[in-house]
Amino acid sequence: MPENPLSTVLAIDPKLVENLKSTDAWAFADGALPAKVKLLMAMAFDAEHGAIGGVRALAQRAMAAGATKEEIAEALRVAYVMCGVGPVYIGSQALAGVVT
Repeated sequence: MPENPLSTVLAIDPKLVENLKSTDAWAFADGALPAKVKLLMAMAFDAEHGAIGGVRALAQRAMAAGATKEEIAEALRVAYVMCGVGPVYIGSQALAGVVT
């Protein structure tokens, strides 16, 4: 398992990381939208922003919440239509070995 990307911040400001985790749990909880949909949305945003590690982690979380590889693919399609081809390349790199 890769190192926690927040490990440095955790060492210098654990309260900030605690706040981030609390906000994450609140934002991605089931509500009007199921958690897997919210995670797929976030994955598409990270694909647009070029965050390979974020795409990978969010896809894995989405699958743990019940998302299929087809749903992941469709989320990337939407990112492509809205943002261009960049998210497709980032998604492809990020998802290698995750959804195949």
